[in-house]
Amino acid sequence: MSTKYIMQEMNDLNNTGKTVLYPRMVLYKRCCLDELAERVAAGSTYGVGEIKGMITQVASWMALMMASGRPVKIDGIGTFTPSLALKKGKERENPDGSGTKRNAMSIKVGNINFRADKELIKETHRLCRLERSQEKSTRNLSKYTPEERLERAKKYLSTHPTMTIGTYCALTGLGKGAAGKELRRWREMPESGIGVSGWGTHKVYVLRKPADGEEG
Repeated sequence: MSTKYIMQEMNDLNNTGKTVLYPRMVLYKRCCLDELAERVAAGSTYGVGEIKGMITQVASWMALMMASGRPVKIDGIGTFTPSLALKKGKERENPDGSGTKRNAMSIKVGNINFRADKELIKETHRLCRLERSQEKSTRNLSKYTPEERLERAKKYLSTHPTMTIGTYCALTGLGKGAAGKELRRWREMPESGIGVSGWGTHKVYVLRKPADGEEG
């Protein structure tokens, strides 16, 4: 059975007014634990219940290892690494040390980052039989030029302390990938007026403060 793909259209961030196409797999119903266990059981001497029980135990021990500050690597699958976040309603500490200090009661495990093993990627590619879908590709374009998008972001930040990638998507009409790439571009350009605060999955965008000697 072939796997369908479409060519997704998006703005070329380096050439205003032009678009580029990139391949995107068409995804269908998610494979759940029950189905996965049934398929594994069909090719082994273990029962479905045993396999589900083992997977549940593995997940429990993975959580314990990561809670102890240890990333978990499973050969052939990938590496799982916990990341922290502030609890809802808790303000960030200021880099200069002023303001409220955050203690452990203000912090939680906010996400588990996953990096796939190269062998898993290679095996998925080996088993994949791609076929172009007859569906029309979806458009992932913005009606604004990059300059207009930048101004919309700065206008938003003039009345809000921070801006997320999701907010930038809503402001500009860009998809998440294109929005993230453009925001990285803005933050690397001091003259854009866009800066960044936080790190990893907790990154937000802010108005850049002028450095000493710069005009505000």
